[in-house]
Amino acid sequence: MPALSPTMTEGNIATWKVKEGQNFSAGDVLLEIETDKATMDVEAQEDGIIMKIMSQDGAKSVQVGTRIAVLAEAGDDIKTLEIPQDEQQQQGGGDSAVTPEGDSAVPERQTKPTPRASTGESHEQKHPLMPSVEHLVKQHGLSKDDVSRITPTGPSGRLLKGDVLAYLGSISTDSPAAVSSRFEALSHLDLSNIKVAEKKAAPPANAPKKAKQPEPLPLEVNVPVSLDKVIQVQNRIQETLGVFMPLSTFISRAAEVANDNLPPTKRAPTASELFDQVLGLDKVKAAKGTRGVYLPQISAVPPSTLLKPPARPARKVDIIDILTAKPKKTVREHGIPTVPGFSNGLNVFSLVVPREEEHRAHMFLERCKAILEEEPGRLVL
Repeated sequence: MPALSPTMTEGNIATWKVKEGQNFSAGDVLLEIETDKATMDVEAQEDGIIMKIMSQDGAKSVQVGTRIAVLAEAGDDIKTLEIPQDEQQQQGGGDSAVTPEGDSAVPERQTKPTPRASTGESHEQKHPLMPSVEHLVKQHGLSKDDVSRITPTGPSGRLLKGDVLAYLGSISTDSPAAVSSRFEALSHLDLSNIKVAEKKAAPPANAPKKAKQPEPLPLEVNVPVSLDKVIQVQNRIQETLGVFMPLSTFISRAAEVANDNLPPTKRAPTASELFDQVLGLDKVKAAKGTRGVYLPQISAVPPSTLLKPPARPARKVDIIDILTAKPKKTVREHGIPTVPGFSNGLNVFSLVVPREEEHRAHMFLERCKAILEEEPGRLVL
């Protein structure tokens, strides 16, 4: 049973990933070991064969250093090999016996670990001690002199729980130093395999440069829209309900309806549009030519630009016209603006969009035109 941390004294075998008689390669996971803190994989350090598994899946409280399996070298014939005797049994210090089936039996007796022979060196420990170290010291009744004889292997020369366990003989004396050195090696980033990229040869000075293609200019889409019916509905609402609904309300509601279920554009979204989508602003913003919400720009058509009927040839005035003196008919000027920016006649609804959205913008403006000219009453329901 390997010591997977400086403080590990025992562990449980969760599952074996390799069966008896099966070959494995260096780096393969042999088994999973459970501790009181985590479940960790044990990897093979070199190629070999699982000859015999001593502690099967589910074995509990297996002491560190206890034989749990016997491995053979790659290419060996395990049928001709004999399982060597456990070193702990040879020394008479084994706490567990191996049954004929190879399972680990329950430890026969528990003996109190005795401190190992000291080298005589004295170490000045850094105080306060860690809680786990302080607990072990009090549990085993170690004096201040005993603690000073323990070699610390922790960061900045601090005493670790594994150092105390190694001093008491519960784990191998080499385990704390080996684990600490391994952690120290893994804590540094290995940049030995990084190579400096070779400099690319500069292009010749007389090499022709590729001309950067200019981005296509945006396109302005215009559609004439009459607001005659909208003004009729507006006047009817004010006469019947006494409520004045501005033309801008009709236009904004028509834009909402026209924006619904527009076909997607083939243009890739810009970085700004993607950012707005993340924040949910794409449904709120009404900018010119956006991919989500269109809001038309409106300008009234001046009366002088409206189509006029062809001029009739002048008729000669006779005496009867002078004597009758018929009243002159007042000509109503069509298209006089009633609201700043709008006209009760023709208005131009326009959008400035990328060229890829020309069809989409036309569809939006045609929808606005159909709603405002044919059924503006649905906008107030």
